Amino acid sequence: MPGTVRILRLSDADELSRLVTANGDFLAPWQPHRSSSYPTPEGQRLEIERAIGAFDSGTGVPFAILGGAGEIVGRITLAGIVRGAFLSASIGYWVAETANGRGLATDAVGATVRYAFDELGLHRVEAATLVHNAASQRVLEKAGFTRYGRAPEYLRIAGMWQDHVLFQRLAGSPA
Repeated sequence: MPGTVRILRLSDADELSRLVTANGDFLAPWQPHRSSSYPTPEGQRLEIERAIGAFDSGTGVPFAILGGAGEIVGRITLAGIVRGAFLSASIGYWVAETANGRGLATDAVGATVRYAFDELGLHRVEAATLVHNAASQRVLEKAGFTRYGRAPEYLRIAGMWQDHVLFQRLAGSPA
């Protein structure tokens, strides 16, 4: 099914490297500045190793977003998983330019949120988008997230501290 996700594997590094390199200009306005090694196969291996370490420690879950033929078209991550009274995580995602507008990000967000609630037993998943990222805001709204605030200078994206719109979805809320 288009938009499905699976846990990232080290063997995904070469495919992710090609995807990140091909989409560098497209993704640049939405992401933090990265090291020059980030798009390389070795850089992607290091990113995946870090993500697997977060998975092993229970603080994150890294997924590949898959297209209709099973190819990787993006990434989605549950990060900052907190247990105890909070039972919360944040979600971040990106898809390749060629995958935009096809519902793949919305499907991936839905699948990842179901994993967070059903498999991890979380109560809340939050997300933040740049104020001017209307496409990402539509993805979250279609996936059942509600807007709840604005965070000034929340993240350093594209080399600048930028305001973000905050969203959340609670367990048991409709998609």
